[in-house]
Amino acid sequence: MQDWGSGRPVVLLSAWTFDASFWGCHIAALNAEGFRCVAPDRRGHGRSDMPSTGYDLDTLTDDVAAVIEQRDLRDVALVGFSMGTAEAVNYLARHGSERISRLVLVAPTTPFLVKTEDNPDAVPKAMIDADNAAVARDFAKWIAANEAPFFTPETPEITRTWIREMMLSVPLPVALACRRTIAFADLRAAAAKIDRPTLILHGDKDASAPLSLTGAKTAKLIKGSRLIVYEGAPHPLPLTHGERLLADMLAFMAA
Repeated sequence: MQDWGSGRPVVLLSAWTFDASFWGCHIAALNAEGFRCVAPDRRGHGRSDMPSTGYDLDTLTDDVAAVIEQRDLRDVALVGFSMGTAEAVNYLARHGSERISRLVLVAPTTPFLVKTEDNPDAVPKAMIDADNAAVARDFAKWIAANEAPFFTPETPEITRTWIREMMLSVPLPVALACRRTIAFADLRAAAAKIDRPTLILHGDKDASAPLSLTGAKTAKLIKGSRLIVYEGAPHPLPLTHGERLLADMLAFMAA
């Protein structure tokens, strides 16, 4: 758990197999602008406990709610990145919007990734199962195979190493359980009920959560939301496009 600064609270929810240290540069920048930043480590990640259960979306969301309530945070700008967007959207559906003033979804995995009869332009379950099986067989090999489109060519090796080590520090059973949670979370109804100003930031070269399957669909479901597409950008926008992301977030939070 990171909790730094004072002022209006920003809660930062991380990607799959990422911990709160990922947000360091953003926390420093937001603190300098007068915001308090609270970035929890998801259970099984970073400095959090590693229970053998509780990696379903509702339990993970209740963990977020517990942090917000224990610290009595109000007027919160809730920021989710990747898997964190599922927790953020589910938080509003499950716990209401009383404590939340604004929602920022960065490279979302919402609203629903699996191909079904009523979700035809999505990913077949067999492909998701095969990808999860590859993670289970050799997580390090899977990371290496998927690294090229994840970063930009300019991403320095020390940054790539930091992210690889962060991902591999998560126990494999936790990584697999969270991956299943992301894949099968149907948040279409939850997204359609969101009643807070929402900003969606997404790269059009996102190989992990392609824009057409996720950000574009999410923007259509959330009334009045604003989608900003980063041309040529991959999935980890906070890492590869950090300054632009911060500028867009600050403008949205000041509006």
